[in-house]
Amino acid sequence: MRRFFIATPLAAEMFIHGQDAHHICRVLRLQVGDKIIVVAPDGLAGTAVIEELASEQVKLLLQDGIVEQKEAPVNVYLAQGLPKSDKMDYIVQKAVELGVKAVYPIQMEHSVVQYDPAKKLSRRDRWQKLSVEAAKQCGRTIVPTVEPIQGLADLFANLPSDVAIIMLYEGRTSQGLKQALMEKPAASYLLLVGPEGGFSAKEVAQCQEQGASIVTLGPRILRTETASLAGVAMIMYEYGDLGG
Repeated sequence: MRRFFIATPLAAEMFIHGQDAHHICRVLRLQVGDKIIVVAPDGLAGTAVIEELASEQVKLLLQDGIVEQKEAPVNVYLAQGLPKSDKMDYIVQKAVELGVKAVYPIQMEHSVVQYDPAKKLSRRDRWQKLSVEAAKQCGRTIVPTVEPIQGLADLFANLPSDVAIIMLYEGRTSQGLKQALMEKPAASYLLLVGPEGGFSAKEVAQCQEQGASIVTLGPRILRTETASLAGVAMIMYEYGDLGG
């Protein structure tokens, strides 16, 4: 069944508006009597039957609640140095599929792309829409947030104190990711990944000041989009997600 996120709690009667209503009517061409899965903001899900259809509104009747265990047992937040081209689209989509809680696009010294304020807003809107679609596709019970494009200083200023920071660094380091996870067990991790040009010396120092564990993923230098997704997958696996 198709999955849709609604803005209200589960109730006997529910409504889907706007773009999702249009998608149901005009693209999927669902009919009265068809069933879908709806997910409320609190993560509760249920099956619902379509009672009324219009281009801007779909009325639903709740049938049954669904008990789902779709979210990871550990919170992983991905802080991704802005990459070139459309790589961020791919990273957001796949990171959501892998189970991240949020994505932080970070403007770094070696980031090639430079967005003006209007472009920052439009890119974030695009990435958030990709997050919604990926969450639907893989059966998530939450939609991960794509935060505004920001710098490292802003990221660290607003980061909760109980989040363990892990930095994937292409420079010399003897500590692997698995070792860092064993030495610093936590309920929440922030995974920091640099852009194509890597981290600057200043950024490495900033991360060290925040107590980040600086780790390697092995002897080969990975592309930024490979490193971020490999890092997320490894943390999830170590905590029993992804079949671990």
